[in-house]
Amino acid sequence: MADDLAPLSPIAVTRTDIDLGPDCRRVILRPFIADEQVVVDGGLIGRILRLSEHEVEATLAVASARFANRHRDLEAVLEAHFQFVARDAPELAKISTARRRLIGMFYTSEYSVEAAALSNPSMVPAPDQSHLEPGEQRFVLSLRAIGEGHISSIEFRSGVIDAAGEISIEAPSPHLTTGSHVPPVFDKANFCATLDEMQAFDEMAQSIVEQLPDRFGLPELENATAAAEGKRAPCRLTDPSLRAVHMLATSNYEVSFPPTSALSERIIFPGSAIESNGLEDARFVRFTDDDGSVIYYATYTAYDGVRVLPQLIESVDFVSFRIITLSGRRAQNKGAALFPRKIAGRYFALSRFDAENNHIMWSDSLDIWDESQLIEAPSFHWQLARIGNCGSPLETEAGWLVITHGVGPFREYSLGAVLLDLDDPSRVIGQLAEPLLMPLETEREGYVPNVVYSCGSMVHGDDLILPYGMSDRQTRIARVPIGPLLDTLTRSLPSPLEDRLR
Repeated sequence: MADDLAPLSPIAVTRTDIDLGPDCRRVILRPFIADEQVVVDGGLIGRILRLSEHEVEATLAVASARFANRHRDLEAVLEAHFQFVARDAPELAKISTARRRLIGMFYTSEYSVEAAALSNPSMVPAPDQSHLEPGEQRFVLSLRAIGEGHISSIEFRSGVIDAAGEISIEAPSPHLTTGSHVPPVFDKANFCATLDEMQAFDEMAQSIVEQLPDRFGLPELENATAAAEGKRAPCRLTDPSLRAVHMLATSNYEVSFPPTSALSERIIFPGSAIESNGLEDARFVRFTDDDGSVIYYATYTAYDGVRVLPQLIESVDFVSFRIITLSGRRAQNKGAALFPRKIAGRYFALSRFDAENNHIMWSDSLDIWDESQLIEAPSFHWQLARIGNCGSPLETEAGWLVITHGVGPFREYSLGAVLLDLDDPSRVIGQLAEPLLMPLETEREGYVPNVVYSCGSMVHGDDLILPYGMSDRQTRIARVPIGPLLDTLTRSLPSPLEDRLR
């Protein structure tokens, strides 16, 4: 790849020929309910009911022939969408299977999940490292897929890095599945604590939770909400505390995929109201607990078009995922990234809760974050507007390696790096004064111009494998020699933070 006008980097960065772009052919099926009221004796359903059985079967056959090869389990999806439409119409229970499926078809639409962009990647070692040659490592690459209306979801790819550092990525499946969503069971004490953190645990919220058992699910919560609404004028969630209770409950869920599905078929699509405009910039990390057990976490931002909510994904196998809400005074804004292990018995994470500076957080609990310390403020020409992390820290003998991003003139995003002390990660012991990676001329154009951005990299042999999104359009992968990078960082001792804040 030509680097004609590439800005100089203090480290020799090699861009590979990996280039992942959006593919508008990758679609999912979603329920489509028009503004019209669903009524049995009129409108669309009424017109379908007036068709003869022959017309129903003929229409169904033509449409099925056109769409069946684009989706797995099409009949099951159509039945589910029919049930969604007919849940308040018991008179539809006796219609034929063909007519049920046809109704499901008319209330279904395809959605192209990555029609606009495939960007902002995160990379971790895969759970399964079997059947590899010596020196090879399998990885999981998560990607932010952006479709119509700028709705973001989380996609995956699988690949292998060989002993020489060459990277191969499996071709994605032509099919996608959004999996099965299961609401979780809540612990009443934790639920109340989170509401309190949201400053929503008022009299109305208390009137709801006092009716709940110590452990409860969504049906119990909905019944309690209806009862609480009955004590006042009907408000249908117009009360702010009711909306907060409902938002918190529905933003926690589990999603599971068929174990036989390919990794690239699984997509975590918005599953709650707070995620209605997308799941943004997942930062995955392979976390090793004190007992040696391994679990994968990812922090991401849920967005409904107005509000953002920091969320956490848990998975051991990338087949089943548990999603919970992060809370606490410092669990705010975007861009949190967990450390890959505890330090002195505590969880640590990077944060930009103030939308401008890099902080470090620590907690005894994975989902409540109240304590933090400022560790880096904008100080160089290429990051004066704001800074943030580009994924979870990587543990090296020299310290915690953190890839960062900075925003400079014309809102241009570049990547940098800092080094944190292994035992005291609040102490910055190295910092690049110049960008590690800036957009090439060929990388400047896209949905959001002049941006390179990453949500997580990994070490393989002597290289840092650095996937990055370019201008919210597509994804590339670079290799960075980790030895020279660490040498440069350890020689680039930062000035005291107090001096950099003047």
